[in-house]
Amino acid sequence: MAVRRAPAIDALLDDVDARLVRARGTTVAIAHRYWRDAVTDDVPARRVEDLAGLMLSHVDLARHRGDGTVGVAVFTPTVAEHGWATGHTVVQVVAEDMPFLVDSIVAALTRHEMVVHEVVHPVLLVRRDAVGTLLDILDEDPPPRSLRGTDSRVESWIHIEVRRETDVDALRRLADDLRDVLRDVSECVEDYAKMRQQALDVADAVLTTPLPVSNQEVTDAEELFRWLADDHFTFLGYREYRLDVAEGQDVLRSVTGTGLGLLRADRPVSGGFAKLPPQARAKAREKRLLVLTKANARSTVHRDAHLDYVAVKVFDEHGDVIGERRFLGLLSSSAYYESVLRVPLLREKARRVMADAGYAPGSHNAKDLLHVLETFPRDELFQTSVEFLVEVARSVVGLQDRGRLRLFVRPDDYGRFLSCLVYLPRDRYNTDVRLVVQRVLRRATGGESIDYTARVGE
Repeated sequence: MAVRRAPAIDALLDDVDARLVRARGTTVAIAHRYWRDAVTDDVPARRVEDLAGLMLSHVDLARHRGDGTVGVAVFTPTVAEHGWATGHTVVQVVAEDMPFLVDSIVAALTRHEMVVHEVVHPVLLVRRDAVGTLLDILDEDPPPRSLRGTDSRVESWIHIEVRRETDVDALRRLADDLRDVLRDVSECVEDYAKMRQQALDVADAVLTTPLPVSNQEVTDAEELFRWLADDHFTFLGYREYRLDVAEGQDVLRSVTGTGLGLLRADRPVSGGFAKLPPQARAKAREKRLLVLTKANARSTVHRDAHLDYVAVKVFDEHGDVIGERRFLGLLSSSAYYESVLRVPLLREKARRVMADAGYAPGSHNAKDLLHVLETFPRDELFQTSVEFLVEVARSVVGLQDRGRLRLFVRPDDYGRFLSCLVYLPRDRYNTDVRLVVQRVLRRATGGESIDYTARVGE
């Protein structure tokens, strides 16, 4: 729904449109459509010259865009050089309209420690010739993605203002990083349906292939991959690997032509696997069907977070591990809010934790225990053993009215990180306390970096 504008703003945008047409001598009267959905309070405060200059720079960036390419401009406009100014550094992007664009760009800006002041994101219907030259910007709403044809193109024109930066090298590095991020977004979106289909193929394969694991493991894997494919996982990468031996060491060699999304590029071996210590690499030989962990790499698409790593091992006719089918991505918001009693793999864990904890069914403690599991970090639930969950959950149930602080530490199976769960009374939590906790943990563990998530319960 478009934001209702005051008459004064409408008159201002009419003036901007007139300047756009005069400046370029073509149909670029798009000011109302450009700002239509923007929730902004400072449009009336801008000079008409600055609004017109802002939009002219975006139109000029869009003049030529071939298939599969993006336009990226990062600059700090000044009246002397550009004829207009905002007081900020400007990031402008022209790209095919697709999911994940804005949040991926904002995540990249955050990594560069750029404070975002404003985001304007019109989706425009344009016509281009065979070589990508802009012919017209149409004054009509773009059709839904499912109904888009070939007569025109639907493009995202993204304008973001961030803290002022005058270092030319810093602006160049940011522009280069944004181009890399937008390439990643494009490859993930292009391959999304194929990655989802691979997950469904895995679910079918584990049911029809003889495997040297228990029936429960097979059921868990089959149900988990169907659940992930049912909009509970944002698929960002897929690749198949073959487990070989080179110079007496296990290596995971990528299977040429199987990569999708972030893993599309063919590389000889799995770099992350090669960096693991020998005892961690030995886990590749374990006759466990599922691998659930966090990847070393952070996502450049959608959210700036360590990627979820979900894999199923491949076995030969003798029951030996010979490779894996690996998926990288991020759990979707629905995966975090669905009850653990309805999530494959987790519902069985919850049942075992409830049984092993020893509380009488329906008792107050049993209800508190289930609440602890429902609010437990969802990523941790997938990766944590039942034994550790029982220890943590029982301790947290005992903390409810005692006002104490507790720390629970879980080493990653592959020796790459520690997961630290810190419980403390809500009225003792603030940013200063969180920073102290982080400093203590880094000093005690010798950690190189730390990520945190804060959850405040009742």
